[in-house]
Amino acid sequence: MTTPHDAVVLAGGAAQRLGGADKPGVRVGGRALLDRVLAACRGADRTVVVGDARPTVHPVRWTREDPPGGGPLAALDAGVREIGAGARAGVGPAVGPGGGDAGAGVLLVLSADLPFLDEDTVHRLLGALADAPDAEAALLTDAGGRDQPLVAAYRVVPLRRELARIAEERGTLAGGPLRQLTGALRLTRVAAGPLASFDCDTWEDIATARARIREHGTVLDEWITAVKDELGIELDVDTGVLLDLARDAAHGVARPAAPLTTFLVGYAAARAGTEGGPEAVAEAARKAAALAQRWAAEQDEAG
Repeated sequence: MTTPHDAVVLAGGAAQRLGGADKPGVRVGGRALLDRVLAACRGADRTVVVGDARPTVHPVRWTREDPPGGGPLAALDAGVREIGAGARAGVGPAVGPGGGDAGAGVLLVLSADLPFLDEDTVHRLLGALADAPDAEAALLTDAGGRDQPLVAAYRVVPLRRELARIAEERGTLAGGPLRQLTGALRLTRVAAGPLASFDCDTWEDIATARARIREHGTVLDEWITAVKDELGIELDVDTGVLLDLARDAAHGVARPAAPLTTFLVGYAAARAGTEGGPEAVAEAARKAAALAQRWAAEQDEAG
């Protein structure tokens, strides 16, 4: 079971190495970078994006750091404050005595430029923090062993404590380095997968990301995920079953039967209602595949 948590996504940087482009809105695989990150953290109770408001696939709350462009510490503080405001307003988990958040007290913090971040990495971060009760944060480390404080899970109480301390010592959080925060926290670390920590700072990075998702071993999964996000579908299905069905329909009936049959299977599963879930898709696919095989058998007998 995933640890209950909130999420803050930082999406307000200047993107100077991209020539000031709207980096969260840059598309990789047909999806905005921000939407890709939001899909990875969709299990959060509340999600706040620190940046300029825009349409997103998943619902979020919006805020900005003060001053805008004040850097990651100021943005993180703004996100933490907005999460608290949401709790007090009754958005998400209940509010505890004295106005404090009665949720789990864990905050997922992510930057908005991680095209390959996935739910598995998020679950690993949350699990690592849950398994280390003395730790105050779980940070992802990249292939070089470097800490990634913007791909991390933090316990809210020590996070607020250290943000307040830094603000008092510096007089402002604007322009402050993240190491002032992480250096004061007890950490546990999670090694990143081959792509989870890849971030897009330059147009070369964007080009690399776009090329990677079109590689033979990943393009189908990427495409299915993009379609589900575009259509607002969170259903996980066995793509192998559908591909086998398409093959049977194409070979046993006619090539145009493949896309039409898979469409009808999806329609039948939808008519079964949301309670059917992946099982409804699998059952509809099984029936259609059996029909295609019977159809093919009759042709063989006639031949």
